[in-house]
Amino acid sequence: MSESTVVGLRVMAGAAVMGILGDLLLRQGPWGLNIFLWLAALVAILTVLLRLQPAAASGVNRWMMLPVLAFGACFAWRASVPLKLMDALGVLVALALASPLPGRVRIHLAGLFHYFVAAVTACFLTAAGTLAVIFKDIRWKELSNEGWGRPTLAIGRGVALALPPLLVFGVLLMSADPVFEHLVQGSLHVNFRRLLIHALVIAFCGWIVGGYLRGKLIGNGLPQELAQTFRPLSLGVFEVGIVLGLVDCLFLAFVAVQVRYLFGGASIVGITPGLTYAEYARRGFIELVMVAALVLPLLLALHWLLRKENPRHARIFSMLAGTQILLLFVIMASAVQRMRLYTEQFGLTEQRLYASAFMAWLAVVFVWFAATVLRGRRERFAFGAMLAGFLLIATLHAANPDSLIARTNLARGAEGRRFDVRYVSGLSADAVPDLVACLPKLNQENSRILAATILKRWPPNGSRDWRTWNWSLRRAEKSVQSHAAMLQQMSGEPHL
Repeated sequence: MSESTVVGLRVMAGAAVMGILGDLLLRQGPWGLNIFLWLAALVAILTVLLRLQPAAASGVNRWMMLPVLAFGACFAWRASVPLKLMDALGVLVALALASPLPGRVRIHLAGLFHYFVAAVTACFLTAAGTLAVIFKDIRWKELSNEGWGRPTLAIGRGVALALPPLLVFGVLLMSADPVFEHLVQGSLHVNFRRLLIHALVIAFCGWIVGGYLRGKLIGNGLPQELAQTFRPLSLGVFEVGIVLGLVDCLFLAFVAVQVRYLFGGASIVGITPGLTYAEYARRGFIELVMVAALVLPLLLALHWLLRKENPRHARIFSMLAGTQILLLFVIMASAVQRMRLYTEQFGLTEQRLYASAFMAWLAVVFVWFAATVLRGRRERFAFGAMLAGFLLIATLHAANPDSLIARTNLARGAEGRRFDVRYVSGLSADAVPDLVACLPKLNQENSRILAATILKRWPPNGSRDWRTWNWSLRRAEKSVQSHAAMLQQMSGEPHL
């Protein structure tokens, strides 16, 4: 058999295994240990296939599988939904960047455009790569030439083509007539609805894994010099200087005129008619975060479009961009001050905490921008920004945001300050041990609501599937079990 057929069959075998594992592991939620096990199996299969095809292994960034495993393990660590979304993003970014980058550029020297092309290509190949394996890579005539191949392939094709209509029509006909449903289930002992769900999960997981594996083993077919040659236009230093100069003037005017409000804090709110904490802090914070987030792509785009034949032009850009970053840090400090005031008055929430964390990431990225792009080392910027994002996610996991939110707001409640007990009771399992420990410090009404919610969401006698095992969830269940009597007493519910 040809090499293309052999590789295609290996990809199909790996996809079939991952499809079956996906059905066995991923149908049970909430996701925890099962995600890590499924991703570990994917990494293992990819490693085996690359060993069988050393020529493809040289172009794959295999060390990017480490963050895939790390973020997969985080699903079994924390229970917070925002953290799991960040974990999923980290997994997707790492999987996309494991592919060969355009121009075979090393990942730590690749630019943002390389990363973008790699991500788009990985998405396309994951969605459509399996089609190429079936209709292009595997030469089915080679298999049919074998003595056993022709009848086996005919049977396999017939069964594969018959299964989808059998399942779909079977489910519809059984739904239309209960007698027919009873007859089918009694004679075949098969639940067609459940079988259809199994088939869809297996097909989906196998399909995306097949496309992904093909991209690693056979290649993405991208023009190797795409990232180097693509540039729609270029700008001179005058055009770029005007843009940066005007924006610098705008930032300077804002800082100069609003400095009293930026750092006045509670005293300014108290003496300004009609200005409330909500208006001063919440609204101002959102706008200032948006300003900080939009400055980065503006600077990157202008630097990319700038003609750099003259070193003096690069120095002018660095001076103007550096001034803009310094002014932006003043504005970001104002945003942090506003959020601090708002939190002191109204407590801490997930949105406020994660927005503040995003600001911290932006601050690190802007420092890295100044250290790389403004010093003529743009090729190192993207990798450092990605590592900063990975580090932010790891730091948030270690800090346990829901636990921090619970402790902050419970302390406010214990002091008799404004306290939203219903919001705190809706936090994830990460916060449960802190909620249980602080219950005696709350007033009777708050402790009753909180205890009743905890017992409802995490009953002491509850049981969960092993595939959904999560360390924080297990800690929450143990905490509730060990304090079950106290919780039942505070909630007013009878003892179980």
